[in-house]
Amino acid sequence: MKKGMLFSFVLTLLLVITACAGGDAETTDKEITVYTAVEDDMIEPYLSSFKEKYPDITVNIVRDSTGVITSKLLAEKDNPKADVVWGLAATSLLVADQEGMLEAYAPEGIERIADQYKDTTNEQPHWVGIDAWLTGIAVNTVELEEKGLEIPRTYEDLLDPQYEGMITMPNPASSGTGFLSVSGLMQLMGEDDAWNYMDKLHQNIGMYTHSGSKPGKLAAQGEYPIGITQGYRGIIEAQKGAPIETIFPEQGSGWDLEANALVKKETIKEEAKLFLDWAISDEAMKEYSENFAITTVPTDKPVPEGFPENPASQLIENDFNWAAENRDTILDEWTKRYDGKSAPK
Repeated sequence: MKKGMLFSFVLTLLLVITACAGGDAETTDKEITVYTAVEDDMIEPYLSSFKEKYPDITVNIVRDSTGVITSKLLAEKDNPKADVVWGLAATSLLVADQEGMLEAYAPEGIERIADQYKDTTNEQPHWVGIDAWLTGIAVNTVELEEKGLEIPRTYEDLLDPQYEGMITMPNPASSGTGFLSVSGLMQLMGEDDAWNYMDKLHQNIGMYTHSGSKPGKLAAQGEYPIGITQGYRGIIEAQKGAPIETIFPEQGSGWDLEANALVKKETIKEEAKLFLDWAISDEAMKEYSENFAITTVPTDKPVPEGFPENPASQLIENDFNWAAENRDTILDEWTKRYDGKSAPK
């Protein structure tokens, strides 16, 4: 290659490298990592309005069950990977907050959300709820009819020996629904009575799943005709045509909030804040209301068929702080007593 041609080639290459470097310096890294426990089949419908509004922001979703996401967050405390947590149990976010892992942020429109659905212990909230989910009992009516069995309608009914081996429920160490169910029983009955109750219930459990929605799906398939599950999962399976009736026990249901938070890290991206603004917007709430009877910003959508007429009346008195503070103790004891029937991971 001649010297003139070589000089021209090197000069061109330097200009290209400089232009690329300059471009990187002038543009914002419009990419965020979002940790979530939102159900797989709900993520894309929910995100559609965000992608429409912010097509230039790449959202990397890391999705798993509540227990797994909570453990992942805590394991990464000293080197956080997530920018945002979206749709994780409020009780899990309280655990992360106790470890100093959440950054205060008041999303746009925060004033529309009632105090019971957001952090009020700080000058600016460290977490904000988007919807409430509650324990239900998904019952395959065809399977029980074929066996000549009655539909269980109370917690006490579930202890009947006729249901031995027919019930599934989520493992609270891996599932948020499992934890809110166990925590709910303790707050309804008192700790000692709740452990006595679960000892008896264990006799009828066929398997503990690692997903809160799995018992509802198994009931729909008829594999285990009774599933202690997320209330909306039983309702969704019925909408799909499965012979499922979802029971909400008259004593009330354990519940938790799907909630969002900004992860504390060295660099807080503005795109992460935009995501949290969107996550409590009217557009997002409209999508949440397709699956949940209670959204933290009311919508004009009627309560989905299958939920109680007044779903808020089904919620037990729930002390989130107590649940978060006692989470490890509860899970350790539960695992010692019952983990032998858990599904393989």
